[in-house]
This record gives sequence, structure tokens and C-alpha cells, in this order.
Amino acid sequence: MEPLVLQVAVVAVVCFLIGSVNPASLLARAFGRDLRSSGSGNPGATNAGRVLGRRWGVVVLLLDVGKAWLPTLLVLRTMGTVPAVVAGTAVVLGHMFSPFLRGRGGKGVASALGAVLAVEPVVALVALVVFALAKTVLPFVGEASVVTMVAVAVVGAAAALGLVSFVEPVVGAWLLGLSLLVLSRHRRNIRAWWKRRTG
Repeated sequence: MEPLVLQVAVVAVVCFLIGSVNPASLLARAFGRDLRSSGSGNPGATNAGRVLGRRWGVVVLLLDVGKAWLPTLLVLRTMGTVPAVVAGTAVVLGHMFSPFLRGRGGKGVASALGAVLAVEPVVALVALVVFALAKTVLPFVGEASVVTMVAVAVVGAAAALGLVSFVEPVVGAWLLGLSLLVLSRHRRNIRAWWKRRTG
């Protein structure tokens, strides 16, 4: 195995384990609660805010963003773009499918934002603006998150096709794939929202 491939593989494993550490679940346990059986049942920032209070939800949000942002940025600075997108994806996957939670985890919006913030800060800023606008007209954080990830997917697809110049095509392809991954975790919610709005 080539040294770089081995290094990237090690980075992926380490970042997956970092992502697998779930701040929402740990914080809830400190309060004697289990998010998997409280609120929406999702061990993420939104449910932590619902069950433990908004302040703790914000704490979890920042920790989820940070646990993806920092390792992805470090890999970007030391190894380059492709290893960095591997690292960012691994953190998000660890967050979604934590072995410490028996394969369960959050939906990955905050950790995906942290990874994008490290690799492509402009796109992360666009995502935050879209989320803020969406939240003003939509009743649920989850719905605003879905709209935000769709916007990131559109930007990624445009970059991958060479239609925008401020994002490299390889990063654009990664943004598209990462967004679709996060959206796949919201498919049940998307079906429920669609049924409610059309039914």
C-alpha cells in the first residue's frame, strides 16, 4: 500500500472515531436522560435543545461543528484537499453511525457544516444565510436544515460541472455527495413533511 493511501486510511479511521463521540448523548447522560428515548429520539443538537433546554442545544451544536471543523482543517493544512474531504466525510459518518451508540447517531447537519467550514468557508457562510432565511418562514429546524442542504447540493453540483469558479470541481463533487448523505438521513422527515403539506 502506498504511504499516502495508508496515511489517508489512518486519518479516515481516526476521524470516524472522533465523529462517533456524541456530545448530545454524553451531555444528556450527565443530566440522567437518554436522548434516544426522549423527544424525537435523535441524539443531535436539535433534540438536545428540545429535551435539555436551548442553551444546551447551542452547546451541542458548537461541539458538533467543532469536532468536524478542527480535524478537517488540520488535515487540509497538512495533507491537502482530497485527504481533508475524506477526513470531513469520516467525521460525519462517525456522527451518523456511532459504534458507541450501537450504530445510531445524529443526522449530520452540524458536523457537515463544520467539515464544509474547514474546506470551503464561503459555502458554509452561504449555508448559514440560507438556513437563517429558511428558518424565518418554516416552522421546524429540520425543515430549514433540509432546505440548507439542498442549497449546498446545488452549489456543489454547479461547481462539479464547472459552472461556478470559486469552488474546485473536486470539492464541488464532495459537497454534492455530503449533502445527499445528510439528506438521506432526513428522508423520513421529508416524507412526513410532504404528506402533511400535500395531504
